[in-house]
Amino acid sequence: MTDIRDEVRAGFAETFGYEPTGIWSAPGRVNLIGEHTDYNDGFVLPFAINRRTIVALGLRDDRMLRVASSYADELVELNLAELTIDNLRGWSAYPLGVAWALGEHGADLGAVPGFDIFIDSDVPVGAGLSSSAALESAVAVALNDVWQLELDRRTLARVGQLAENKAVGAPTGIMDQSASLLGETDSAVFLDCRTLHAEIVDLGFAAADLALLIIDTGVSHSHATGGYAQRRESCELGARLLEVESLRDVSVDDLPRARNVLDDVTFRRVRHVVTENQRVLDTVRTLREQGARAIGDLLDASHRSMRDDFEISVPELDLAVETATMNGALGARMTGGGFGGAAIALVPTGDVSRLQVAIDGAFAEHGFGVPETFVVTAAKGAGRD
Repeated sequence: MTDIRDEVRAGFAETFGYEPTGIWSAPGRVNLIGEHTDYNDGFVLPFAINRRTIVALGLRDDRMLRVASSYADELVELNLAELTIDNLRGWSAYPLGVAWALGEHGADLGAVPGFDIFIDSDVPVGAGLSSSAALESAVAVALNDVWQLELDRRTLARVGQLAENKAVGAPTGIMDQSASLLGETDSAVFLDCRTLHAEIVDLGFAAADLALLIIDTGVSHSHATGGYAQRRESCELGARLLEVESLRDVSVDDLPRARNVLDDVTFRRVRHVVTENQRVLDTVRTLREQGARAIGDLLDASHRSMRDDFEISVPELDLAVETATMNGALGARMTGGGFGGAAIALVPTGDVSRLQVAIDGAFAEHGFGVPETFVVTAAKGAGRD
């Protein structure tokens, strides 16, 4: 991480011609379990990972906003007076959208100074590890500091979600930003997405001699395109037809009635969300009562539900999960919004190398692109570096 921070500082100085006020960072996240439950007011269990987005920020003495990054050639400039949704486009909609969303949450954008920001990251983009929330959260904590807004972490999570929903146009829930902002070392964030009540849950992977392996299939996805939005619409339709506020209000015991009310596709979408909520609760209880080695079956069941009921997996993800379970993983599932991205496998530490070799071989045998595999650990949330 020191190298990235040095690169960001140097990139800022080269781009803007002066030293930044400070460096802030925020982690990507892995969702251990609880997929597509967040925007249904349900439960999720993500954790922040040791891959981060770094921002160097310098305050200006005028009203200009300038944003640059290591992964885009363009320098985007906008006056604070022109900071509206209609003026945000491309990759800069993420950081500038956070500034706009802070205004929607009470910041007086007429009274704050402009800024220069330079961004770099080692969170893989499009892998389901929430590179977008890492960027939003890093910018949010930076602006919260330098603009002296004194907003709490839960409010900053809502700021990031608003930026992603309105400025970027991706209809995501609040899980990703919450994990990035609330994460703690060696722990997961058990989040009730209805109340935003969060509890830190000890994972105990190290004590159990377990590693969490990320299998990035290289199949890129985008939450701003159709499949994710269609799934959300199906969930909202299911809730309306079942006459509940959200699918959070439907229990596993209600599913027989739901089958009689809903068409087959909508029912299967609803069944995934309802059973996934229960799996999150079961995972938290199992971690607390039996430890990490006992959650494998829940991870496996989650993947089957996403593959068969929610239909958001792809052949590469299915192959990754199948190969993992055949080569020592206690449990495996796709993670993230789906339609590409990454799978996770909970593996005894001594079996990681063997599994990586098996996955490379399986992907080559099926003619798929070379996947990237790496171990992540649960890390601390966003803050000033």
